[in-house]
Amino acid sequence: MTQAANDNPLLELDSIRIPFDRIRPEHVRPAVTTLLARARAAIREIGERTAPRTYATTLGALDDATEALSRAMGVVSHLESVATTPALREAYNDVKPEVSAFYTSIPLDPKLWEVLRAYAGTDDAKHLDAIRARHLAKTIDEFRRAGADLDEDGKKQLEAIDVELSTLTTKFSQNLLDATNAFELIVTDEKKLAGLPESAREAARASAQQKGVEGWRFTLQAPSVMAVLTYLDDAEIREKIWWAYNTRASSEQFDNRPHLLRILELRKAKAKLLGRHDFADLVLCDRMAKTGSDAAKFVAELEGKTRDAFEREKQDLEAFRKKAEGASARSMQPWDVGYWSEKQRKALYDFDEEALRPYFPAERALQGVFDIARRLYGIVVEPWENAPTWDPSVRTFLVRDPKRGEQIGAFYVDLYPRESKRGGAWMAGLITGGPIDGGGFSPHLGLFCANASPPVNGKPALLTHDEVETLFHEFGHLLHHLLSRVPVRSLAGTHVAWDFVELPSQIMENWTWEREALDLFARHVEKDSTIPGELFEKMQRARCYRAATAQMRQLGFATVDLMLHRVYDVKKDGDVVEYARRVMERFATTSLPGGYAMITGFSHLFAHPVGYAAGYYSYKWAEVLDADAFSRFQREGLFSEQVGAEFRDKLLSRGDADEPMKLFVDFMGREPDLNALLERNGLLPPTAPGEMPDAT
Repeated sequence: MTQAANDNPLLELDSIRIPFDRIRPEHVRPAVTTLLARARAAIREIGERTAPRTYATTLGALDDATEALSRAMGVVSHLESVATTPALREAYNDVKPEVSAFYTSIPLDPKLWEVLRAYAGTDDAKHLDAIRARHLAKTIDEFRRAGADLDEDGKKQLEAIDVELSTLTTKFSQNLLDATNAFELIVTDEKKLAGLPESAREAARASAQQKGVEGWRFTLQAPSVMAVLTYLDDAEIREKIWWAYNTRASSEQFDNRPHLLRILELRKAKAKLLGRHDFADLVLCDRMAKTGSDAAKFVAELEGKTRDAFEREKQDLEAFRKKAEGASARSMQPWDVGYWSEKQRKALYDFDEEALRPYFPAERALQGVFDIARRLYGIVVEPWENAPTWDPSVRTFLVRDPKRGEQIGAFYVDLYPRESKRGGAWMAGLITGGPIDGGGFSPHLGLFCANASPPVNGKPALLTHDEVETLFHEFGHLLHHLLSRVPVRSLAGTHVAWDFVELPSQIMENWTWEREALDLFARHVEKDSTIPGELFEKMQRARCYRAATAQMRQLGFATVDLMLHRVYDVKKDGDVVEYARRVMERFATTSLPGGYAMITGFSHLFAHPVGYAAGYYSYKWAEVLDADAFSRFQREGLFSEQVGAEFRDKLLSRGDADEPMKLFVDFMGREPDLNALLERNGLLPPTAPGEMPDAT
């Protein structure tokens, strides 16, 4: 049955109050059909306009042409990620290929391409302000990289590639969610739970009760997996959970292997079609690294500076275990690493991560990051009453700036796992505001999601320190979106080079390690006391525990990503899962057994047509930037209003209004220093500031 246009909530997304409570799967197809028709007509009008060309009638019109469609698809894509149903999945899968084909077709439109090139040569274009001139230059470059100069046959090939990539990456993500939900492990003998913290036991018991079964239920959702692999004494159960997690979506009806191979094949074909050596060179040319080779050099250099410490940490852990179990102990297995690492950390520093959990009620942690943002950037976060949401557990907030007299925007927070919600943590911008008549900006709308330890049996949710870091991280992304003051939508907020986008998020994590910041929100759930000095000191001493191992893990992900997108050839290198296992084993504490298939669940690389593909190195790249940038707060004041205002005005509010390196230099007064990260991780003694390696 056709949905009347005036009854379709996906056609009513012209304010920040999105009617999530009214959106249904049957709204998707008619809304997208309507919005595609409008967008096509708007694009056609730009190409056929005969009046003198101006910025407003070319680039401005192009930026506006797809806004309503992008907004609606963003909402539908989000709902499919957090509240999926078979009907919604079917509706999303139905429209995704057509929408993907439309976006691919934009730079392939010969009339539009002719208009843009002609406008670039006009006097109007030559007198644009710096931001709009950058928009013009980047758009021309993006059109070329997207195939604007291809012949008709090439354009058809490119469109077919992009449509198939969109379909396959969506299927990859859905298979991963289904495979994750398909697993459960029920334990009925409480003796087998020895070592497991009470918080994890309660969560497992509540999970079993929700499913109507006796005992304790363990799943492949992150809080459950991490608790088992870190604390549970029973090695057999640890092994089962480890194998289940690291073989997700690698067999039977959820097998992602064929999708993964085809995605790699299509990305390689796309790069060749567009004149690039490989997919890494295609996607990195407008990022800070510029080429796959330079990204690989950066990763290799950091690996070289970490390798010796990593090998020492491996030897120390093995020696610790043998001392505890005797020389006859069996060799360390992957499912033993987290367990024995926690025991070693506790022995070395007398520090138990679980001892911190009572000091991190989720609500206090959330208010803590809001308070820190107020002190740094002068913004106020307050409840947004009666805003429709997609789940009762979702929180809603408004953001304003009292000093500047601005209503900045609003956002949603979705913290806890559900079977209808994909794993991981992420931020998304639903609406990007822009200049309004009379001055100021229309409000932005965003959200962030996590899969943190949920409340159990009516008790407050208590987070681990890692989960608090994640909360701060995602809120940092959100600030980058909300505080944007770039007048061009496609250059605003988080629409920046992918190896720069993690700086605003990762820098926020630093405040979760500072006493002055923690005392604002880290209070015991029952006693209302701050973290005791002795526990805080233990936490600080343990901060760099196995830092080289943690860094090598990330470098392993970055390396396998670049190898798959630059080197891997199925004819020469064989099975992609086995190839990935061999690459990653070099970065692992133990050997990785045959069958290890983490790659089939690596959503960062394969759940989006681009995503972090050939760009996973960005996390480490941005860590260098954030460690260095945070050093200024450490020198001039953790809550310095001046430094906070400069970070907001020179970086957070600037989006992609200028080259990322220039934005960083504007804030720091110099280029970034690689040693800042090594120093923070305890892998290098303090040194004078230097320069980033040539990879930048």
